Amino acid sequence: MTFYEILSSFFFYGFAGWCAEVAFAAVRQRKFVNRGFLNGPICPIYGIGISLIITLLDGCKDQMIILYLVSTVLVTLLEWVTGVLLEKMFHHRWWDYSEMPLNIGGYVCPLFSAVWGIACVIVVRFLHPLIARCIAWIPKWIGVTFLILFCVTLFADIYVTVNGIFKLNRRLERMEDIAKDLRKLSDQIGENIYQNMMEGREKQEKLKEMKEKYRVLLEKPSRINRRLLRAFPKLQSRCYENALEELRKYLEGRRPF
Repeated sequence: MTFYEILSSFFFYGFAGWCAEVAFAAVRQRKFVNRGFLNGPICPIYGIGISLIITLLDGCKDQMIILYLVSTVLVTLLEWVTGVLLEKMFHHRWWDYSEMPLNIGGYVCPLFSAVWGIACVIVVRFLHPLIARCIAWIPKWIGVTFLILFCVTLFADIYVTVNGIFKLNRRLERMEDIAKDLRKLSDQIGENIYQNMMEGREKQEKLKEMKEKYRVLLEKPSRINRRLLRAFPKLQSRCYENALEELRKYLEGRRPF
């Protein structure tokens, strides 16, 4: 295959894959969802995968078992590499098969790989010969013009999408920082409340202890103290006026000795 044919196949199957993803999502969610990584109507992984299989396995299209097995392996490897790279680059996992049996790291699922292997056999054996004739039927200069336009649009879409993802990451980072600060502030408030409660409890215990000491001092004055206060009812203290007054009131309220 020539570079022109490979590039044409890339855009055709990328668009076809996008249509398949949209149709699948519409059946499941009952509404239109743009399932592509990019904003435009194309899924590059489909274009790359099928173009790669067509280029490498065109000579094996009459050997069904080999074609199926190799296609399945290539599709699985491509999906795994793409998933890992996207997650490493953008810190997001774009699909996850973790709930599917026999999945590999959540990036690939043997069941879907088997289905895509069958699809690749159908494409190589039956669909692509028709697509190749349609591509050959289009005048070369028209095809090249459209491919240039498609490439420019694709690169612009990639730039916008990647820039948008980085902006999203920065936004999420700021949100996460704010959330951490909120959690930290909340913990500090909780610790302060706890500390204040503990300090308050200690103060209450100390207050209780002090009140008990005060009560003992108030209620159990010595015999000399009682005598002096009875002897000098107008006794005043320049330093302990309040305490003296409390003691006097207490003694006055008791029965005389």
